[in-house]
Amino acid sequence: MMLAAAAALLPALLHAALAFGVCPHACLCYESSDLVDCKSRGLVRLPPGVPHSTWLLDLSGNRLTEVRAKSFVGLWSLKILLVSNNSIHALHPQALASLQFLERLSLSFNRLRWLPVDFSRGLSLLQDLRLDHNLLQHIDSSSLADADGLRKLDLSHNRIRALDPAAFSGLSRLSVLNLEGNRLNALKEGLLSRQQGLEVLLLGHNNISLLEPEALAPLRSLTLLGLRGNQLVHIRFKTFLKLHTTSTQLQMSSNPWTCDCELQRVFAKIQRVRHLHVEDYGDIVCRAPAQQAGNSLASLDSQLCIAETASVLVITITVLLAVIGTLVKAKRNGMKNKQAAPEDDSQRREE
Repeated sequence: MMLAAAAALLPALLHAALAFGVCPHACLCYESSDLVDCKSRGLVRLPPGVPHSTWLLDLSGNRLTEVRAKSFVGLWSLKILLVSNNSIHALHPQALASLQFLERLSLSFNRLRWLPVDFSRGLSLLQDLRLDHNLLQHIDSSSLADADGLRKLDLSHNRIRALDPAAFSGLSRLSVLNLEGNRLNALKEGLLSRQQGLEVLLLGHNNISLLEPEALAPLRSLTLLGLRGNQLVHIRFKTFLKLHTTSTQLQMSSNPWTCDCELQRVFAKIQRVRHLHVEDYGDIVCRAPAQQAGNSLASLDSQLCIAETASVLVITITVLLAVIGTLVKAKRNGMKNKQAAPEDDSQRREE
């Protein structure tokens, strides 16, 4: 009878154990197994037995090399997934599709070269995505299409040379976009056409030499634009005038600026616009021309325009003197010809 009673209670006890969760071997669990810490355990695959009630799973610092399809099936409550500092080089299709309540995902410091086209499928509640310090070269237009709740996206320190014009078209709620440390050579029109709520755009330490005139126009909430360490030689005032924001800080140092009167005028105009402020203006250093190399643009004050004006005046005066000299010479030659003409007539009469 006791055995029968125990057998009858077994399903209830099993259900209770599953409800409270059983901590996977080699992991630490907190708060009734809702927080599962498997950090730096030498794991090469996802440990079995992660409780269904887990809302934070930390797998960072292990030796995972791939995330297989449906690896996280059953973890319906998961909100935070940390898989940074592994050796992941492949995300299989639908690898994350079951994590419908995921809000934060970190895949930093891995070896990802590409994202599957269905990477964001099922991740409509994802708010914070970190893909920094990988080997990504391109972002497909479909990879992030379903992550329409995303607010922070970190793609810094990858190898991205160009972005699909529709790469961020589904991310209308994005507030922070970090693209620092890539290989971009231009910021093109249309790339950020739906990011009217974007507040922080970090583009430092790329190879950007061109900002297309309308590229910044949609960014009505931008508070910080980082352009340090690129290949900017000149900029157009019109490009920044398109920024209709309340207040925007600009970071522009460590570029190979060609310091001439036009550049000085552009920065002077930017500084006079109430909602724009060049945060590191004192650190903007000239690369060219040779006589200005190493000098800060601020230290030159208005010398560049004065020098350019003086050069123009010298050239103008030189041209005027040359014209006057030519006219005087022509006039003298004309007078000589007139004087010579009567003598020729008198000679003919005598003959």
